[in-house]
Amino acid sequence: MARDELIFENRTLLEKADLSLSDLLTDGGLLQPAQAKKFIRLLIKESVILKMATVVPMGSPKQEIEKIRFAGRVLRAGQEGVALTEPERSKPDLGRVELDAKLFKAEVRLSNEVLEDSIERAALRQTIMQIMAEAIGRDAEEVVVNGDTTSPDPFLAQFDGILKQATSNVVDAAGVPTNKSIFKDMLKSMPSEFLRNRRQLRLLTSIDSEIDYRDSLSERATTGGDKYLESDVPVMYSGVPVQGVPLFPENLGPGTDATNMLLTDPKNVNIGIWRKIRIETDKDISAGQLIIVATLRMDTKYAEETAVVKAINVLVA
Repeated sequence: MARDELIFENRTLLEKADLSLSDLLTDGGLLQPAQAKKFIRLLIKESVILKMATVVPMGSPKQEIEKIRFAGRVLRAGQEGVALTEPERSKPDLGRVELDAKLFKAEVRLSNEVLEDSIERAALRQTIMQIMAEAIGRDAEEVVVNGDTTSPDPFLAQFDGILKQATSNVVDAAGVPTNKSIFKDMLKSMPSEFLRNRRQLRLLTSIDSEIDYRDSLSERATTGGDKYLESDVPVMYSGVPVQGVPLFPENLGPGTDATNMLLTDPKNVNIGIWRKIRIETDKDISAGQLIIVATLRMDTKYAEETAVVKAINVLVA
């Protein structure tokens, strides 16, 4: 193929790619609400934490979530025809959780050569949405889990994640591997009012930590022990599922060989994603590249931080 013909074909591929992506772009690159919700669903599908958490499609960069509960007793001994006294009356505990979405960007550049070999023509829209959602979902989960405003990594320093935010109920595993004693201490450290719906709780930990616990169960010389060795059946402690999360760290502690665990109802984790997600494209004619940029804003907060127990210094064997 002549050089002029090759340049013409590559330019045509760039134009077709841009045309295929153009139906994603309205109002200067903003995804419309229905499209944004679809993108959020793709993010959730590709993430462990987002799939279990309460995902809030935010209508603006800041959003308040009202919370209300009765922490103490509301029933009193009553007498017929006699109203309760003022000290006997109850009032709910009111509060607010503010989600303050921080900006994140992703940029992808595809060269003429990649476009020439790999463009999927009519399927480009679905392919771009899918692979970007997979990558963004993974990265969103990383900052949701490991975010720390004191981190030297600008990406993680955007906001505090669920590990950093959990401060009220902390169990020190003192450098021992994952075992039932740690789980017992975590359950005993959870305020009793949040243990009433134990089936909704999850013990969240790193992948290797979950494997360590699974292996300890398989050492039992019983049929029950064999199933943990031979198949990928869920592992539990006292009725609470133990869930391995790929992005939980395994390099913590003095020996960089420890992880953290969380015990909470995953719905207690609120993840706000501002629905005005942008996917924009441009062409660098000189470099022969198609440029795709995605931007979104997000934040995470616990609805009730006291309903979380964190174990620290859990050795990853």
